[in-house]
Amino acid sequence: MASILDDYQDSISNMASSQQIRGSLGIPHTGYVTARLEKETHIFNKQRIDFTPPEKINSLVVSSNQLCMSLGKDIIFRLDLAKADEPNQVELGRKDEARVYKLFLDHTGSHLVIALNTSECVYLNRNAQKVRPLSRWKGHLIESVGWNKFLGSETNTGPILVGTSQGHIYEAEISINEGGLFGTTPDQYFRFIYNLEEEAGPTPVCCLEIERGIDGKCFIIATTHKRLFQFVGKIPEGADQQGFGAIFSMPSNHLPGFREFPASLGYSEIAFYTPKLRSSPNAFAWMMGNGVLYGSLDYGRPDSILSDEQVWEYPSDVDISVNKPISIVLTQFHFLLLFPDQVKAVCTLNGQVVFQDVFLDKFGSLTRMIKDPSFGQIWIHTEKVVFRYNVQRESRDVWKMYMNINKFDLAKEYCKDRPECLDVVLAKEAEHCFQNKKFLDSAKCYALTQNFFEEIALKFIEAKQEEALMEFLLRKLASLKSSEKTQLTLLTTWLTELYLNRLGMLEGDPLKQALYLKTRDDFRSFLGSPRNKDCLFNNRATIHELLASHGDTENMVHFAVLMHDYERVIAHHCQHDNYSAALKVLSKIKDEALFYKFSPVLIQHIPKLVVDAWIEMGKQLDARNLIPALVNYSQSGSTQQISEAIRYLEFCVYELKETHQAIHNYLLSLYAVCDPKSLLIYLENAGSYSDKIHCDLKYALRLCAEHGHHQACVHVYKVMEMYEEAVDLALQVDVDMAKSCADLPEEDEELRKKLWLKIARHVVQEEKDVKKAMVCLSSCNLLKIEDVLPFFPDFVTIDHFKEAICNSLEAYNKHIEELKTEMEEATQSARRIREDIQEMRNKYGSVESQEKCAACDFPLLNRPFYLFLCGHMFHYDCLLQEVYPNLPAYKQAKLEDLQKKLSATSQPSKSHHRPKDADMSGQGKGQPSREQMKADIDDIVAAECVYCGELMIRTIDKPFIDPQRYESEMQSWL
Repeated sequence: MASILDDYQDSISNMASSQQIRGSLGIPHTGYVTARLEKETHIFNKQRIDFTPPEKINSLVVSSNQLCMSLGKDIIFRLDLAKADEPNQVELGRKDEARVYKLFLDHTGSHLVIALNTSECVYLNRNAQKVRPLSRWKGHLIESVGWNKFLGSETNTGPILVGTSQGHIYEAEISINEGGLFGTTPDQYFRFIYNLEEEAGPTPVCCLEIERGIDGKCFIIATTHKRLFQFVGKIPEGADQQGFGAIFSMPSNHLPGFREFPASLGYSEIAFYTPKLRSSPNAFAWMMGNGVLYGSLDYGRPDSILSDEQVWEYPSDVDISVNKPISIVLTQFHFLLLFPDQVKAVCTLNGQVVFQDVFLDKFGSLTRMIKDPSFGQIWIHTEKVVFRYNVQRESRDVWKMYMNINKFDLAKEYCKDRPECLDVVLAKEAEHCFQNKKFLDSAKCYALTQNFFEEIALKFIEAKQEEALMEFLLRKLASLKSSEKTQLTLLTTWLTELYLNRLGMLEGDPLKQALYLKTRDDFRSFLGSPRNKDCLFNNRATIHELLASHGDTENMVHFAVLMHDYERVIAHHCQHDNYSAALKVLSKIKDEALFYKFSPVLIQHIPKLVVDAWIEMGKQLDARNLIPALVNYSQSGSTQQISEAIRYLEFCVYELKETHQAIHNYLLSLYAVCDPKSLLIYLENAGSYSDKIHCDLKYALRLCAEHGHHQACVHVYKVMEMYEEAVDLALQVDVDMAKSCADLPEEDEELRKKLWLKIARHVVQEEKDVKKAMVCLSSCNLLKIEDVLPFFPDFVTIDHFKEAICNSLEAYNKHIEELKTEMEEATQSARRIREDIQEMRNKYGSVESQEKCAACDFPLLNRPFYLFLCGHMFHYDCLLQEVYPNLPAYKQAKLEDLQKKLSATSQPSKSHHRPKDADMSGQGKGQPSREQMKADIDDIVAAECVYCGELMIRTIDKPFIDPQRYESEMQSWL
């Protein structure tokens, strides 16, 4: 397998272009289709409002879906955009030439401040139908209003800031007190707090913005034509009535922080972007003479919230001297500039114009552009027409811009729901990292792309970045599906080869020992990964070949354990003579098949430990399968080796109660060789009944005979009931043993006598001991002196037998007397029997007419019947029905035969002489007579009373109801 991988790697290296290698691995390239399935709308989608004003539009403001515009000289038009069919008009009621200069609407859409060109101001509440003058504001031409977003409500603005055309900043508050006695004015107070100046002197306050930061800080941004001021401070707790005075009260020699630019349009405008409703802005765009100052707002900074500032010059096709921008609004990624005849949208990421909308001359010159801070809609108006821009999917192409400026994290964030774009970003990031020598990061990114596998692998191979290649392969492997078996196999084996190459390079270098250990741990984690388990298991032979080709036995054993290939692990330990480790693995996994396979090897070197392991396994092991190992081990003949085999076999026999004949036979053979005492003990413990002995008695007899264990042979003969052979062999060992054998056939007196005669002959002829022979004679009551006398030689005198002969004669006389007594008793008994028979012949009984059958309880005399001496009377058929089921089978057959024959002889005949002739002819042929058949039937049926005889005793254990008829009988009773 290693050579295959080398050839494959060489083939990749030799490929000239990606066109040659696409598809060679079989890892599919699922590229995304980039063609748009439908035409996408513009980000800024313009819509003309279906509204024809009765007079010219002077000014327009929108906030919180509330639209207010000034029409002509005297009309304020109001519209709740959620209720577009309910417009509202309010007249100013001015008789002079005053006209609306500017409109200011707060963030809630409730408070409308109307600045007139006569340096006067009036106020209109959302719920009111009549304007109210702001008398304290009189004498000031209002340029800007900074609304209080934190304390304002629908009836009260809270402290607000007001900027004038003379550079003065005032603090004011407007409140509606309904139901007052004299209708108090809405302006609570109006006091001067600061004056803004430029180099040339006082200048209009173009914009005021109030924001609150962390730790209670308050930030105020104020702009003039060329300057942007920041005021930072804290409002003391409980000092809400004082408003912003504490922030502006600073020493005269301490100027506020500001940004200044030399060029001026004669006016300026600042726009803010708020990401969510009722949150603080996070970006700003200030339109001034040099261009647009764009940046973010960081409320955590101590002195200035402006950060990441940069100036985007106006588009190159804009001539400031001729065509100045009028208004600016800011969205999340763009700022829109309003020109007299068109709208341009510039991306805040790269300063490029991404949208341009030119208006027709018939609509007139564009006057103002504003944005609803709550709903994000952009409004543009001329003196005749109102337009609205809806911002749709503004971030659709932002990812590409972030990608082009190498801000890949942000690019991925904005295209995470568009996989085709995300793939492009990842590929660009991977290439960027590769070019900057960040190969590992590049590999991680490449693994997430849909680029061709071979192209990426080739890049890392050519750059000789094996570690990055491994990272790429690992991540690619993790992304494959379980069904892609070919790809999984290839990547798994390739990674194994790379790991082994790396381990081989690091192993011999002591300076890289830590890296070696880490790589080894990574490799083992790779081998043990649950995700790779199935693939590694299916290709374990290949992996083992790779490990073996590198000589990495340690990891080979580790891999075998992971794959549960314990056979290979044990074989490895055995090959390296590490038998204890092999046995340890065996004992841990408890695999019976592996025990059977490796026990013959292990028992040769560590017999005691192996036998201990066998005993610990207990009944999980079949001792029969271990016999080859025991035989091979004990063939050397060493007593120590045989003792271990005996120890395990004794455990099987006595502890596990093993009954298989092979186990017992082998144990017998080992006993016969080296432990005869245990052999005899085993045989004696086995018992005296051959059917309860588990060894082969013939084999045991042959073993004992071969090794000269006569006592054990005698015991086997006794168990086999070969008493003659047992006595013959016992006489060679011990006469007492022979005597015990001779008494065993207790029911066969003839055999016992024969055996005792053998013993007597042996004692007389072999031992020539007359006294011992007499003792033997007295030990058995079956032997008589006359049985023993032929064994003695002729020269023996009678003195030796005098006592025995006298005893024998006395016994004979006593026996004769007993026989006489028995004969007399038999004669008297026979006489009494004859008398009883004679008496029975003359005995009779009387039957009354009202007597009934004891079985059926019907009158007795209307059918043939039997009368017994006990007094019970039965009809013939009733008695037959009671007796027949309890007769033996042969008697039942005989009774049926007699009944058939009797029925045949009782057929009617036409001639009175024919029955006699027939009867005579039947008798002539040896057939029994009719009377004889009746007598035979009576002997069977009426031998005894069915209630008083032995039949009743024999049926005492039978149930009253036949078990086969029990269910039907029980149902009949219900």
